[in-house]
Amino acid sequence: MKVREEDYQAYLEALLAGGKSECYRHVEAWLSDDIAIRDLYRLVFHRSLYEVGHLWETNQISVAVEHIATAITENLLSLVYPRIFGADHCGCKAVISCIAHEYHQLGGKMVADIFELHGWDGYFLGANTPLDQLCSIVEEKDPDILALSVSVASHLAVLGGMISHLRERYPSLPVLLGGRAFQNGGGESLPDVPGVFYVESLEKLEEMITGGDLCDLHQPGRSFP
Repeated sequence: MKVREEDYQAYLEALLAGGKSECYRHVEAWLSDDIAIRDLYRLVFHRSLYEVGHLWETNQISVAVEHIATAITENLLSLVYPRIFGADHCGCKAVISCIAHEYHQLGGKMVADIFELHGWDGYFLGANTPLDQLCSIVEEKDPDILALSVSVASHLAVLGGMISHLRERYPSLPVLLGGRAFQNGGGESLPDVPGVFYVESLEKLEEMITGGDLCDLHQPGRSFP
């Protein structure tokens, strides 16, 4: 199902105005029309959050408006959860986290939901996760995939250090990277490390999951193409 542009723009206008009830009505209408969850995330939530982020970065809206829009979106995700967590589980596990000092967590949360939608166990650690705590969960859950979310470009230097540590400590664990920070070539300064792969969109992530090979990558000597 496609989202009509006029409906999306009405939703975005309500989101920027802090119109929780109107945003709720739009999402309820799309769900009533049996929109695929992946399309709702990709064509509405993901797109609108990136637009809100751009408006904030270019000083067209205040940080308060950005925070309200984010909070509304996070509440709207709860409408979708009954459809997500009813999926049959495939036995694969993913740990998803924002890096240390990164407080924008909705992108990572949606990534965890996409994994759950396809039967994975998605363990989302939330915002500002210290490296030692991340490693503790990795060792406890023994995931097939580790996914890291970065929204602010200035945090990429922190990410580079984390990747080096994680690759040394868990040489066979594939690491997915994503988030707004990678737009406009933001990740070019990161080291080229085997087994670390940038995923540019939720659509691309879903293609990788449905391709059936993500679970197989967690093996010694295997790395992303």
